Parts: sequence; C-alpha cells; structure tokens
Amino acid sequence: MKPMKRILIIRTDRIGDVVLSTPVITALRQASPDAYIAFMVRPYARDIVDGNPNLDEVILYDKYGVHKGFFSTLSFARDIRKKSFDTAIILHPTNRAHIITFAAGIPERIGWSGKLSFLLTRALKDEKFLGKKHEFEYTLDILKAIGVEAREKGLFVPVKEMSRASVDAKLSERGIGASKEILAVHPGASCRSKRWPLERFASLIEILRGRYDLETVLVAGPGDAAYTSALKESLKGKATDLSGETTVGELAALLERSKLFISNDSGPVHIATAVGAPSIVIFGRKQPGLGPKRWGPTGKGDIIFHKDAGCEICLAHNCEQGFRCLKAITVEDVLVEVEKLLQKITNNKHDEGRKDTRSQGHQVTRSPG
Repeated sequence: MKPMKRILIIRTDRIGDVVLSTPVITALRQASPDAYIAFMVRPYARDIVDGNPNLDEVILYDKYGVHKGFFSTLSFARDIRKKSFDTAIILHPTNRAHIITFAAGIPERIGWSGKLSFLLTRALKDEKFLGKKHEFEYTLDILKAIGVEAREKGLFVPVKEMSRASVDAKLSERGIGASKEILAVHPGASCRSKRWPLERFASLIEILRGRYDLETVLVAGPGDAAYTSALKESLKGKATDLSGETTVGELAALLERSKLFISNDSGPVHIATAVGAPSIVIFGRKQPGLGPKRWGPTGKGDIIFHKDAGCEICLAHNCEQGFRCLKAITVEDVLVEVEKLLQKITNNKHDEGRKDTRSQGHQVTRSPG
C-alpha cells in the first residue's frame, strides 16, 4: 500500500462508538506524522473529536439534516472529492459511508464486510457480533490490515476550557461550588435492556448521600430527561438534574470533575474513561456482541456489574423474562464495590498528596559546569 498522505476516518454511529475509535486517530498520526488526517462524524459527536491535536479537520455529515436524501449525499461526496483524500478508514459499515467514499473517488477504501462493501477496495470479515474482544480493538484491526500497529490504546476526548467554565457556572448556579465533590449518575440508556431499575438507583444514591459528602448530579441526553426527572422526584434529598442541559463537551468536563460516575451501559461511560472518571457500570444483555467484553469501560479500576440470569437466548429489549439479569444486580452488590472504589480513590489522593509534599520540600543542587 502506498504511503498515506491524506486520510479520512469515518464513524457515523453513536457517541460512545466514536470515543472508542479515538485510538485509531493516535495510531494513524504516529504512523503518518506528516499526513493530513480528517474525521467524519455526525453533528452530535463533534465534541468527541473536535480539538483532538492529532486531527487536522472534523467533517460533519448530517444524515437527518442538510445531507438527508440520496442527492444531498452525492453532493456531500462531491465536496469530499475536492479534498483529495487518498485513504478512507471506515470504522462502522454503513451504506452511505461506502457510497460517499466511492463517489468521492478515494483510491483506498478500507472497512468491514456487508452494507455495500463491494464498493470498498479492502473489506475485513465483520465478526464483531461475536464479541470476542473489545470494540476499540476491532477498530484497530482495520489498521493492522494496512500495516499500522497501535502503540498507544488509550481513549481520548479533548476537554475545552470553555466547557469547564460553562459546567462550573451551571453547577454554581445550583449551589455547587468548585470545592464540592461530585457523584455523577446516568440512569438512562438507549433501550430497556440496559436500564437498571430506577428505584435501585434511588436507594443507592440515598445510601451514599448519607455516608459521604458528595453532591449528586444526574445526567442524560434529552431523550432520557423524563426518566431522570422521575429519579430526582423519587429522591428524598437534593439532587441536581442536568439531563438535556449539557453539550457533549460539557458532559466531558463534568465527568472530568466527578469523583465517581455510576451508569448503565451507555456512551457517557466511554467519555468518563477518556477523561479519567472512576466508573461503576451496570450491564444487562448477555449476547457476546452486546455484553461488557465488547462494550465495557476500559479504565483502570473501573467496575462492571453483569450477572447471567440463565437465559439461553437473550432477546435484549424484547426480553420475556422481565429483565432478570438487571434485577439480579442488587443495591447491596453495587454499594460494596462503590465503597471499595471510593476508599481506593481516597487512598490514592492521600498518597499523591504525600508525594507532592515531599517534592516541595526537596531541592536538588547541581554543581556548576
């Protein structure tokens, strides 16, 4: 394969999927330090990659907006053609991504089989549904196919100062000052098969609030705002509900500031990993391609809850067993691990403080010459 000089990375599915694709950006930059690298995403995922120092451009593809329809997509492809990309890395197979890169005349088009993959110049057999490894590792398999090995595999989401300032202002308006420690909770998810019972989230929050000096902040996208509002109403004490009120960039800033993040299986989990927020994540679904082996958090020390309820076949959101896998995870199960994680965080901060004190009191003297 010829050296890559102008590279287009494409991932047009959900926010969490885009986060899990960020190691690809790092690997391509390290392999081709002088290349022009662009990333094509849907508008709602822009904050995940905008500001990444290894990218030269973020290209927005608005499937349900200005680029809706076949002819709008072809017009978009003509605009891509003008950018003279020589390589397209398509991390999630879609008909439109394959049509766009083909119509744009990009010479090398690498992606997964299926979804009009005959339009690609190289298609890897898509077995991601088997869930034999993590999603971010699957994305790196595409690079391996073209001879690029990833030396660093950490997730990365840029957190901008304006996002930090905006989040601080929103919290301050609600009486949460900069010195307050935050417990961020995300009780929503994209479907019922991912949602731990709301009353268990409420019980867990009440117990933690009674034991720790933490400000509870509820987060969710606009689609889950009513669900999060119901959780807030069921709580006896104060909780700050920011659901539907933060951009993705502001959510990253909030999670960066949080002492702990508790969530169902969802996109914000991977943002939390990228910004270093310790996370407790609850999983329900059993299928290998949908379970934690493929979609779990990748942060060191993050904790996953997943119990097999004995179902031979998982029907996901069409569950006929009343979501026994989720109900099998008790408040006590989660509470034990939360307290262990909080103690570990406290101990680590104490050790870092001692190290900082020692370094401040130690001076190195160098001999002249």
